[in-house]
Order: sequence, then C-alpha cells, then structure tokens
Amino acid sequence: MNPKRKYWNICCATAIVLSIITFTPMVTPQGVSSPKLAGIPYSLWTSFIITVLLVVLTYIGTRVHPGMHEEEEEL
Repeated sequence: MNPKRKYWNICCATAIVLSIITFTPMVTPQGVSSPKLAGIPYSLWTSFIITVLLVVLTYIGTRVHPGMHEEEEEL
C-alpha cells in the first residue's frame, strides 16, 4: 500500500471518530456547564480542541491525498 494512501486513510478515520465524539455525552453533557476553564464551559473548550484537531487533519489531508501526486504530474 502506498504510504500516502495509508496516511490518507488514517486522516479519514480520525476525522470520522472526532466527528462522532463531538456529539457524544462525553463532549456535550446534557445540563452540565462545569468544569470551567478561564470562564468557558467544558463543552465549549472541548469543541475548540476538536475544531483545531480537524483543521490540522485537513491540512495533513491536503498533503497526503492520494490524487495529489497525480495532479502534480499532469502540470
């Protein structure tokens, strides 16, 4: 298996897992606003972290996309 395809599959799987985790009670507990970090409720700063992780995954995904090498050869 091509290393880029392997990393692409890992990025996709991680993005799916993060998307699923976002809507679980672990991140968005019902009726709970504590603990707080710098006055921001737990669910909000956890969402910030997940958003940053998804942005990083998107960047990595643009670098390891399997079709990226083929497009560079055509130019």
